[in-house]
Amino acid sequence: MIKLSNFPIKTLKSRPKISDNISTWILLQSWFIRQTMAWVYNYTTLWLKVLRKIENIVREEMDIYWASEILMSWLSPMDVWEKTGRQDIEEYFKVPTYGDKFYRLNPTHEEIVVPLMSEFINSYKDSWACVYQIQTKYRNEKRAKSGLLRGREFLMKDAYSFHLTNDEFEDYYEWMKKVYMKIFDRLGLLQDTYITLADGWVFTDKYSHEFQVVLPIWEDDIYICDKCNTSHNKEVVDLENWFVCTNCWDKNHRIEQASEVWNIFPLETKFSKPFWVKMLDENNHEQDVLMWCYGIGISRLMWVIAEYNMTEKGIDWPKNIAPADYYIIVIGEENLEKANEIGEKLELKWKTVILDDRMSKKIGFWQKAWDCELFWIPNRVVISPKTVELWGFELTLKGEKTELVKF
Repeated sequence: MIKLSNFPIKTLKSRPKISDNISTWILLQSWFIRQTMAWVYNYTTLWLKVLRKIENIVREEMDIYWASEILMSWLSPMDVWEKTGRQDIEEYFKVPTYGDKFYRLNPTHEEIVVPLMSEFINSYKDSWACVYQIQTKYRNEKRAKSGLLRGREFLMKDAYSFHLTNDEFEDYYEWMKKVYMKIFDRLGLLQDTYITLADGWVFTDKYSHEFQVVLPIWEDDIYICDKCNTSHNKEVVDLENWFVCTNCWDKNHRIEQASEVWNIFPLETKFSKPFWVKMLDENNHEQDVLMWCYGIGISRLMWVIAEYNMTEKGIDWPKNIAPADYYIIVIGEENLEKANEIGEKLELKWKTVILDDRMSKKIGFWQKAWDCELFWIPNRVVISPKTVELWGFELTLKGEKTELVKF
C-alpha cells in the first residue's frame, strides 16, 4: 500500500508545457516522469507500476507461445559488429575503454544473441527456438521527438526465433502476429492498430511489418486500402504513381496518422551467416539458419497508451495497467485507522491501493480528489466524518454511480 503521507512524489498545479504533446505535460504534472536531459527520462513510482504491468502482459503472451526469457549484456565488443558490417553506424553509441579500444552500448542484440544461441541450435530438433528479453536500449537517435515517443534511451522487448525451413519460418511469423495482436487487445489498442507494410531497412529486401496505432500525435502516414484494409507506410508507397495496393492492387485508399510501437523483421540469414551458424537437417546435412526479429518498444508503447487514452483531466488508463486499483481518500485523523483497515482488506483480495492519508491543512478533500483523477485510479473510496456518521464509506467504481458501503 502506498501511503501519500510519506510518499516523496508531489503533483503540480499546472502542466509544464515543455513538449509538443499534451500527454507528456500531464505525465510531468502528475510526477510520473522527469527529464534527465533532452529525450531521456526518469520514471517515478506510479509510472514504473504502469510500465511493469505492461511488461508482464507482454511476458505472459510470449511465454504462452513457448518463448524463453533471457537477459543479454548491455555492452559488447566491436569485433562482433565488424562481422556483420554494422561497426560504423552513427546512431549506435561507442564507449571507450582502456587503450584505444571501444565497446558498443547495445542498440539491438542480433550480434549478441546469434553467438549465444549457436551453442544450442545444432539440429532440426532445435528449430523453432525463440528467446526474448526486456532491456534498455541506447541509440543516438537523429529523429528524437515527442517526449517518450522516440528517445535516445528506451525500454524494449526484443525476441529472436531460429528456423531450418522456409515453411516453418513463415508459419512461426503467422503465430507471432497473433501473439502481438492479443497483446494489443489486452492493452485496449486493438481497434485502432494496423499491421503495416514498411521498408526492410538493412535487414531484408522484403517488407518488414510495423504495428501502427492511429493517433493525433504521429510520426508516420499510413495508406490503407479501402478494399482489403492492407496498410502501407508512406515510405514504401510510390507517391508519383499512387496507388497499387500490394495485396489486391486496388487504387482506392485513405490516409491515417499513426505511431509505430512494434515491428517484425524477416532477418533470414543476414546474421546467422557471418557467425557460421547452421543446423543439421533430418538427413544430417548442414543448412543455413533462418531468423526472425520481433520488437516491442515498451516505453514507447506506454507513451502511446497514455496519448491514446488522454482526457481533459488526465489519462484514462485501462484498468489492467492503472497505477493502482483503489484510491482511498481519508478526511480526519480519527478515521486513519479505519481507512488503513479498508486498504488492508482490499490488498487481501490482491488489489493495489493508494491511501491518501495526508493531514495538512493545505490538502483538503478537493486536492485529494484532484490527485486521484490526475493519477486516474479507476476506483475511489472516501471515508470522512460524514460517511462514518452513516456507518460506512463512499465507493465510486469506474463508470458507475457513487454508493455508500456499510462497514
